[in-house]
Amino acid sequence: MTGRRRLGGRWVRRRPLRTRLALAASAAVALVAVGVCAAAFLVISVQMTHQLDLNVAQTATQLLQRMRTWGPTPGDASCQYPAAACVQIVPADPAKDARGRYVLPVSPATREVATGHRLPYYSEITVAGHPVRMFTTHIPRRDEAIQVALRSDTVERGVRQAAWALAVVGGAGVLLAAGLGYWVSRTGLAPVARLTATAERIATTRDPRHRIDLPAGPPGHEDEVTRLATSFNTMLGELEQSVTAQRRLVADASHELRTPLTALRTNAELLARADRLTDSQRDRASAALARQLREVTTLVNDLIELARDEEPRPLLEQVRPAALLEHVVTAAREHWPDVAFTLRIAPEAADTALPGVPARLTRLLSNLLDNAAKFSPPGGPVETELASVADEVHLTVRDHGPGIDADDLPYVFDRFYRARAARALPGSGLGLAMARQIARAHGAELSAEQAPGGGALFRLRLRGAGPPAGTG
Repeated sequence: MTGRRRLGGRWVRRRPLRTRLALAASAAVALVAVGVCAAAFLVISVQMTHQLDLNVAQTATQLLQRMRTWGPTPGDASCQYPAAACVQIVPADPAKDARGRYVLPVSPATREVATGHRLPYYSEITVAGHPVRMFTTHIPRRDEAIQVALRSDTVERGVRQAAWALAVVGGAGVLLAAGLGYWVSRTGLAPVARLTATAERIATTRDPRHRIDLPAGPPGHEDEVTRLATSFNTMLGELEQSVTAQRRLVADASHELRTPLTALRTNAELLARADRLTDSQRDRASAALARQLREVTTLVNDLIELARDEEPRPLLEQVRPAALLEHVVTAAREHWPDVAFTLRIAPEAADTALPGVPARLTRLLSNLLDNAAKFSPPGGPVETELASVADEVHLTVRDHGPGIDADDLPYVFDRFYRARAARALPGSGLGLAMARQIARAHGAELSAEQAPGGGALFRLRLRGAGPPAGTG
């Protein structure tokens, strides 16, 4: 039995989900239908038998009124061919039995009922080849019992007919259950089938632009499958954006690398024929080659940094933005000696600490200052200011250069995007994109705007500032 059960379970598990759901729904409905039919059969059988018992008891009462003066009676001719009631009177003392043979069976229980020592009872017997229901009860004020029998084959026939009718109804219910189970599985799993088909189509074509058609309905009343399809569509949208961004990054990186790699190859081929060059030509080619190698190295490192989605948790520590900003401004002054960097730190922000990765935050600040210095005129100032507002640290970096055109503002943080005014300047177009990525990885917000009076203004809001470093 256990082996058969295992085989059955294995067979069910190998069926498709639609088949298993149809089988489960059909079995549930069929079980209910069979149970209802069985309960109805039991109720009909009990009620019909009870009605027959009432008829026999009422007949016995009527006969007692008519036969109150009769003595022991062995039955009449109607008992030979029982079409109506068959009746006989039995005394408690067998010696007082009437002449003739009793048609209905007389047992010791019958004598006990005649003496009044036993309660009336019903019994099933056969008379003249016909089933009858017999009722035996005591005759008041006499040591006799009366036995009344009515044919019960009509009741049995009615019970059989009810059984056949209920069997037909139950069979129809099972067939209907199978149809309903198939319909439920087909209708209920239709969104899942569409989801599966969409997933398979995406896996085959590698095109995440496909979506699952959602049924129209009032918002806020979606079922579980619709919510699953909606979540899947949302995931597909995110995947499409990710794939598009990845392809754009690869295309932009290929475009940006093509020019420096071509220049590298040209200078390398030129230096390969160094014996044909003068010393000054050889020095210029070597310097150009070294400069281009640095540019390619910087570009590749920036691309590697941009490929990171979040900061590694083990590197997080409590960082003081004021100390990082002082260090970055000092380094920027050495790298951009023609730019006047000014630094103002509010007293409440001097010792404020927040969780972060120091090296990455340093890179963010350096990119902002380098971008400001790149667009500042010679001798022009770059103003940096750090303040603390509630549980946030606010940093602003402002230059006095040409500023950012309104058409360029939405794209200044895009990878490889360079405004028309910046295309002649050195750089790869990745600095601001990297700055925003680092900011987002730290839960910060970085924005750009036109500064009042000219120039560009960058605002950085770092959240989650804690108490001053070194305090309890």
